[in-house]
Formats: sequence, structure tokens, C-alpha cells
Amino acid sequence: MSDKILDHLIHAFEAPLTNPVLIFSLVLFIILLSPILLRPIKVPGIIGLIISGMIIGPHGLNWLEKNAAVDLFSTIGLLYIMFIAGLELDMNEFKKTKHKSFLFGFFTFIIPISIGFPVCYYILDYSLLSSILIASMFATHTLVSYPIVNRYGISKNEAVAITIGGTILTDTAVLIILAVIKGASAGDINGEFWVTLGVSFAIFLFIMFGIIPKIAKWFFEKVESEKTGHYIFVLTVVFFAAFLAEMANLEPIIGAFVAGLALNKLIPHSSALMNRIEFIGNAIFIPFFLISVGMIVDVGVFTNSEGLTVFYVAGALTLVGIVGKFLAATATQLAFKYSKNERNLIFGLSNAHAAATLAIIMVGYNSNIIDEHVLNGTILLILVSCIIASIVTENASKKIVLEGRQHEEHMEHVEEHEEQILIPIANLNNMEAILDFATLVKSKKSPHPLNILSVVPNDEQADRNLAQARQNLDKMAKYASGSETEVDLVTMVDYNIANGISRASKEAFADCLILGWPSATSFVEKIVGEKTESILNRTDANLMMCRIEKPFITNKSIIIFVPPLAESEVGFHYWMEKMTKLAQELSLPITFVCNSRSRRAVEHMMEELKSSVPIVFEQYEDWDNIYGLSTFSNADSLLVFVSARYGDVSYRDSLDGLAKRVGKYYKNQNLILIFPSRLEDQHIDEYEDVQAAPIFRRISREIGNMFSKEK
Repeated sequence: MSDKILDHLIHAFEAPLTNPVLIFSLVLFIILLSPILLRPIKVPGIIGLIISGMIIGPHGLNWLEKNAAVDLFSTIGLLYIMFIAGLELDMNEFKKTKHKSFLFGFFTFIIPISIGFPVCYYILDYSLLSSILIASMFATHTLVSYPIVNRYGISKNEAVAITIGGTILTDTAVLIILAVIKGASAGDINGEFWVTLGVSFAIFLFIMFGIIPKIAKWFFEKVESEKTGHYIFVLTVVFFAAFLAEMANLEPIIGAFVAGLALNKLIPHSSALMNRIEFIGNAIFIPFFLISVGMIVDVGVFTNSEGLTVFYVAGALTLVGIVGKFLAATATQLAFKYSKNERNLIFGLSNAHAAATLAIIMVGYNSNIIDEHVLNGTILLILVSCIIASIVTENASKKIVLEGRQHEEHMEHVEEHEEQILIPIANLNNMEAILDFATLVKSKKSPHPLNILSVVPNDEQADRNLAQARQNLDKMAKYASGSETEVDLVTMVDYNIANGISRASKEAFADCLILGWPSATSFVEKIVGEKTESILNRTDANLMMCRIEKPFITNKSIIIFVPPLAESEVGFHYWMEKMTKLAQELSLPITFVCNSRSRRAVEHMMEELKSSVPIVFEQYEDWDNIYGLSTFSNADSLLVFVSARYGDVSYRDSLDGLAKRVGKYYKNQNLILIFPSRLEDQHIDEYEDVQAAPIFRRISREIGNMFSKEK
């Protein structure tokens, strides 16, 4: 009996796997595990999933082979990528700058193709159709670095608007070229081909833009109560459009992209329906497609006799892709007399080759128009272009911010009579001091009580834990009543503590979260994400971490360490008001340690606040050396460190793990660590997360320093 069970298990786990349930479980496990393992080294999500496919695919461990089920999910994911590409394009921004967008779209389409075709046809020796298809791939771009300009508060810059508009034009033009190439590969291009293509394409566009939007509008208006109905309707439109495109001798991905454009105005970017569309796509369909792409890639060719050819092709594709986009950005700069920084911003936004590029290359590969060398080279192009795009966009955005060109909406103004403060409690031992701090900084004009939150793990002891949490909250309420501080007690049950805090913060419309100092973490937490880091990532409000070891009366001054560009953060005004109020309440002077630009912003802010608090400034420039700040501190000062969330305007590598470092260095001293609020990320697809890893940012900074040194 035991032998039979053992044989059954061995057979079930034989490579490649054949059990459909086990195959699906493995893919889901990879989708779950890949971002967790690759998050610490900041590998782009799109590359991480492709690498996972390479590992488990036929050319790797051979756990999974390309079969009908994998092909089905892969096709759905491919269509989904192109549908979202059409759906997320901002048509309003396109209308504002349509004339300039047309010219940029022309430059970023024609220049990369003009360079790419001769390279592919004459140097790499590909056929005419293959060369045209590969060259058209260079013209596409995906706005994966758009969230960076959004966080920096320059998304309304004209250079950003025309880049968004150009995306619509390039993607549409390239998909038309794809239709022609696909038709040409099946037979000769003659007059009949063009007539058939023109008529079928016109009928297809009439149905998609003339009939489908009217049906969709009617459906969305009439079927209001059905939560899943709208999503199922949208999916139906996508796959029906893909089928119609195929009937018109076009590629199905053209149908999916056009479906996105057709429904663009009917599905608001911030709607619940859009959230469902992106969530399900990013959770299952798109990762499945990316894993299937990785399964095709043969790493072995890099080590065999064809290895040099692969590197040669990959290097040529990457170089042409980057140079073509840079020349297009330069032509746009000259045409519209943009600054160097705006040119770099356009280049950074348009340089990333991701979704559309991969979709087109996969169609070409499946149709035998291109070979695996081009496929492998495209994977390298995606990796390099995405990393360069994030670095260039971040550097250009920072310089535009330094020029003082953020839009005013980027600055947060919290009305004093509307202020909401949330205090999650974890350790009762230090909560009284934190409550005292919250009482000191809270606006006296705000009628809202302090919200004290306890998140209870959702397990078998949830009821008992809830009762214990209420007892703890009652103790805090009694303490608060002693200082006549009004509090609102909140308990929440959640499997994840950080998620519970995030949910409570949004429900309370919290302007500020005040937490205790982070405690030591386990090895598992370091891998999957520490609790404090999770809270930071899941919230956008101002966040203050406090370690209050001694009564405030023992402090003789407040020293605030302000890193460069902190004044450009959304929450700058808020934390300045809170720290000024704290200094007034404690009758302490403030010393600001910052650079000259931040000093001017602080002085201006103090004038606005009409504050009588004595202030002193100390100049500090070497912010990559945080330990150098110790020369400005003393034992009887309250030390305030202003930090930033990862990817924010003033973020720098030296701020990583700041709480742990300053906690160890300044023992038995009162510390406050501030993370200013930020704008909520817009239109970020998890599979396209391309924030550059610290090592790439350091390399780019050092290269930049080499060129910027005076000769």
C-alpha cells in the first residue's frame, strides 16, 4: 500500500508536470513568491516573472512544458496587456497638446525605425519582413516610469503630456505595421491585399468606435447593481474585439488595444471597475503570460557555439533601442525649444520597452517571422531600457523640481479644523509618552479626537484578543482623560497588522500616523518585508515614529535634520507646522541642519507660520554620510530626522534603515523620525515596477559625478 502511494507521488511530481491542478498551483506559487524574493534587490517585476519562467521551463528545470493550458492563459495575458495599454492612456492630456504630441509621436516612431531597419537588414542580416518588424519594436514604448514624475509633482509638465500623447500614436502605428507584416508573411502584397485590409480595418473600427461604446454606455447605465456584471461585460468586449480583429485578418492584440481605446472614456482611471480590471490582470493573467515568455527563452544558447551571436544581436537591439529614443527626444527638444532636463524627461519616459514591445515580438516569434536570438535580445532590451528609464526619469525629475517647477497641487495643506491623527498601539509600555507627544502636536482647532487603534490578528483567538485589546485601549483612555485629551478607540481584525493600519488610516482620513519605534525583526520578516516598511508602503499619510526615553522637560533644544529636497515633498508644510508647534509647547529653540536651498524654504515657511520660535541653521552637504550628522547633536537635544519613503523626491540610499541606525547610535535619547506624506501612486502595474535598485542608482550617480566635475 505504501509503495503504491509512493509511486503515485513520484509519478505526480515527474518532470515535466502533467497534473493540471499541480501545474496551476506551481504557477500561482511562482507569481506569489517571485516579487517577495526579488523585492530586496529591486529587480523589475516584468523581468522577475520572465526569469521565473526561464527557471521552470523546458530549457531550465523542465518542471513545466508549453501545452494547451499554458498557451491559453498566455494568450489571455497577452491580450490583457494590450487592453490595459489602451485603457490607461490619458486621452484628456492628449487633447491638450495634440499638435505637439503628433510631432513627438512622429519623431519617436520614424527615428528608431530609420535606425533599426538598416541595422537589422544590413548588419544583422535579417529578412525584409523580420527587419521591419524588429525595427517597429524600437518605436514602441511603455510609460513604466510615469509614477516617478507623478510622485515628483511634475506630471502636468508639457514634456510629460506630449510623451503620453506620443504613446497613443506610436502604439497605434506599430500595430498597423504588424497587421501589414502578418498579411505579407501569408502571401504577396498586391492591390487586392491593400483593398481587403483597408475595408476590413474600416469595418472593424466602425464596430469598435461606432457601436461598442454605445452598447457599453447603455449597459453601464442599466446594469448598476450587478458588481461582477460590468467586469464580465468588459472582458467580453476585449475577447470579442480580438476575435473581430482576427476575422479582419488583423492580429488579436490589435483588437484588444482598440477595445481599450474604445472603452477609455467610459471607465474612469480611479473607478472600482478599473481597479478590478487591473487587479485581476496583475494578479493572474499578465504574470502567466510573462512566465510563458520566460519558458521560451533558452539560456543554453548563451553558453554554446551560438553564444557570441546571441550577445551580438542582444547588444545591437539594446543599443539601437536606446539611441533611437534619445535622438527622438533630442529632435523634440530642438523643435519646441525645451531645456536639457525636459529632453531627458522625455527620453526617460519614452525609453522603456515593456508591454507593447513584448507583445509584438511574441506575435512575430509565434508566426516564425523572428528567431529566438531576437526574443532573447528583446528580454535584455526590456531589462536595460527599464532600468535606464527609471534612472534618467528620476534624475531629470529631480532637476526640474530644483528649478522650482512643481505644480502647486503637489503641496499638501491640512486645514487645522479638519486634522485627523491615528495612533496604532503595539507596546503599552511606551504608549503614554507617544500619547503625550500626539497631544502636544495636535491642532487645538481640530474637533476630532485622537484615534487610538489596536489591530488584532485574525486567528482562532481573535475574540479573546479583541477583549484584551479593548482592555488595553481602556487603559489608554483613562490616561488620556487625565490630561483632558479626547480619544476615539478603534479595534480592527485583520490577518496582516500593516494592512489593518492602512485600512484604518484610509477610513479615518488620517493626516498623520504616530507610531512607536520599530523593534527588532526576525529573519522571516526581513525576507517578506518588515512590519514598519509594510506600513510605510501601504500608507500615503504623514508618518512619525517616536522613541521617547526621557521626559520632554529634560530636552534643551530640538535639532531637525532636513535632507536635500525635503521641502519638495507633499508633506513638508505639515511636519514643519507640527515641529514648530512642538517647540512652542516645550519652549525650545530649533536648530535646522540642512543645505542652503532647504534653508530658504524653511525660512519662508517660518515666515508663513509667523512663529516666534528661535531658530538656528547649520550647513550640511554630505547627506550620503548620515553618521556625519552626529557632530551637530548633543545628549540633551530632541533629535528629529526627516526621511522619505522609497522612490519619493528626497529619498536617497543613505536613508535606508535609518530608524535602526540612529536607534543604535543615539541610545537613551529622545528621537523622532518623520516620513512626509506623498501623492497616491497612479496607474502602476505591479508587473511593470521598475524603480532602479540602489546599485544602479549609485553607478549612475558616480558616472554623473565624473562628467560634472570641473575640468
